[in-house]
Amino acid sequence: MSLLFKLARHSRLTLLVALATSLVSGFGNAGLVALINQALSASKTQLAHLGAQFVVLGVVVLVTRTLSQTLFMSLGQRAKANLRMQTIRRLGDASFRHLEQQGASRSLAVLTQDLDAIVMLFVRMPALAMQSAVIIGCLAYLSVLSWQILLVAIVTIGVGAAGFRVANGRALFHLRASRKREDDLVRHFRALFDGAKELKLHRARRAAFIDDTLSTNVEAVRVQRTRGYVLYAAAASWGSFILFAFIGITLFVVALRYPVNPHVMSGYAMVFLYMIMPIESLLSAIPNIGTARVALERIEQVNAELPLEKGMDAPVTRGFERIVLEGVTHRYFREKENEVFTLGPIDLSFRPGELIYLIGGNGSGKTTLAKMIVGLYAPETGRILVNGASVDEGSRDSYRQLFSVVFSDFFLFDSLLGIRFDGLDQTAQDLLRQLQLDHKVRIQDGTFSTLDLSQGQRKRLALLVAYLEDRPFYLFDEWAADQDPLFKDVFYRTLLPELKAKGKTVLVITHDDRYFHLADRYIKLEYGQLVETGVGANLRVLSANG
Repeated sequence: MSLLFKLARHSRLTLLVALATSLVSGFGNAGLVALINQALSASKTQLAHLGAQFVVLGVVVLVTRTLSQTLFMSLGQRAKANLRMQTIRRLGDASFRHLEQQGASRSLAVLTQDLDAIVMLFVRMPALAMQSAVIIGCLAYLSVLSWQILLVAIVTIGVGAAGFRVANGRALFHLRASRKREDDLVRHFRALFDGAKELKLHRARRAAFIDDTLSTNVEAVRVQRTRGYVLYAAAASWGSFILFAFIGITLFVVALRYPVNPHVMSGYAMVFLYMIMPIESLLSAIPNIGTARVALERIEQVNAELPLEKGMDAPVTRGFERIVLEGVTHRYFREKENEVFTLGPIDLSFRPGELIYLIGGNGSGKTTLAKMIVGLYAPETGRILVNGASVDEGSRDSYRQLFSVVFSDFFLFDSLLGIRFDGLDQTAQDLLRQLQLDHKVRIQDGTFSTLDLSQGQRKRLALLVAYLEDRPFYLFDEWAADQDPLFKDVFYRTLLPELKAKGKTVLVITHDDRYFHLADRYIKLEYGQLVETGVGANLRVLSANG
């Protein structure tokens, strides 16, 4: 019950009404059985009265059952939507580094599988409450017939509950373990699509991935899930066995010790037989409670591992006179090299209206430094200052709003989310023509007509989005790597100088050494260390001398 109230904490009155109508429906079913038993030995005058009661009670059962199912369905979908949005907002408000550490697989599983498990609990809840009420009502009717039988029933139910609790606990253990394994499965399932080209081009890799990696994990999940549900089935079978033991003890032991008349005995038999289906239905629905409990634990665990960033509603910084990095460092583990990589300490400064190239070898830390500059990573030591004020946890999100960035692993949304001004579509369409994309893409109401483009063309769209954001600091991470020579020349000789002329600070991560001399200044990284800075024009001289 506490699980239900936790899931429906914003709709507790509706939940109470849903539970009440379910219980009324269940007690009504038990009442119908009692009326049937009375009708078997009633006179004709009594039958008319009992028939009227039967009709009224039948209508009550029908109405309350329909109402309870409707309310529980609504509560289930509302709980799913609330938990989904709670998780989505948590993901949106978590730090970038924590999102990287957690990865997408667990969150995707939470937003799909786990939430569906919670909905199924609400779908089965009317039956659970109703069947529980039926059983309680039947036991109450048995107590009217004989208190001795009620006593036997209570003892029997206690023994059954103890056995069920043991089996149920072991089943929950296996369900939790299998749920953790499914996170790995989701990650591997994504690799089937993301790595489709590599798998198709290498038969041995494809066979190893499918037959070893995927098959092993699928089998492990199957085994643990099977164990969990087999234990649930064993618990249900134990419950059925206890019920028949109760019937046997009552009919063949208690009835001999405390003789009862045939009418009462027939009432016992009818109630016993009627209780079999509700009890089996109740026991078969118990796994839904266990699965929902595991799902909620997973959702809460994922959310707990994503601490909220501070200052998400702080006023946005609109511009700057100077950004300074003082002794900033960042460390992270590189799996390929099996070592901890250290970036820094780095000392840098940026002013409006300058064009800077960030150069260096692969793995030198250029992209990591870029993420620290734009506020995606917080420096582990040192500090970043804007106009002399230190960027802290409360101001980091505001600081990030200074930047428009196109990373090498950029993502394109299918619309210009968060960008709204008069003439947006026309301005975007003009940019499409400049970027030579107007024959491929149209923009209407801020939405792209298609994203089905080559990588180079998609990067141009990402550049368009950055232009429309109109931020004071622009950062491009290997933007020209996928462009043809003609458009690459346009990027370095036309687009970047235009941004600089507008007073923007432009930082470009690049390997295109033929354009190095166009930078106002350059920054060179090697193995995480700032090894060289200078005027971009000097690089042409060095290249010529070399």
